[in-house]
Amino acid sequence: MNIKLTIEYDGTNYCGWQIQPNGQTIQQVLEQALEKILGVKIRLNGSGRTDSGVHALGQVANFVYGGDIDLWRLPRGLNALTPPDVVIKQAELAPESFDARRDARSRVYRYRIWNQPFSSPFHRRYSWHLHDPLELAPMQEAIRSLEGEHNFASFQAAGCDALHPVRKIYHNSLSRENDFLVYTIEATAFLRHMV
Repeated sequence: MNIKLTIEYDGTNYCGWQIQPNGQTIQQVLEQALEKILGVKIRLNGSGRTDSGVHALGQVANFVYGGDIDLWRLPRGLNALTPPDVVIKQAELAPESFDARRDARSRVYRYRIWNQPFSSPFHRRYSWHLHDPLELAPMQEAIRSLEGEHNFASFQAAGCDALHPVRKIYHNSLSRENDFLVYTIEATAFLRHMV
């Protein structure tokens, strides 16, 4: 059985999605919980590798399991074994050919900028604080040039292991929502630290 999971998490306390030697990751937490429930080591395949501190509202992952499993009870069991900042929202049967990473049509990121003179203890984990006023109109005009297919090599971090730097930006927007500027970007994929 190929099982698809939809996951929500606060990434503040994690070194991103992918297992790595320098700290705890979302993949590691979930694989440990799956092993406790299923009794075998499971390798989760994530739709993307988020960076340290990145949060997710709907990260998709899948794994293959040869035994019987109650998909209605699986999220409850996993949520009982994971920290409260990692939640499985849904588990469902996927086609055998489904691969969370390769079958993802696009990825969407939202960045919130708290644009006020003073920081906020309530928004510090979920936004970037910039105290100087930002001018929305010129920023909106500038981001239009990012849409389409481009070579984003100059936007990638050192050590990025992508096979090529060409990415297609389907949509990106910047809007003011109360005291925030919210930047939303949708693309085929992103390079490491690209956005």
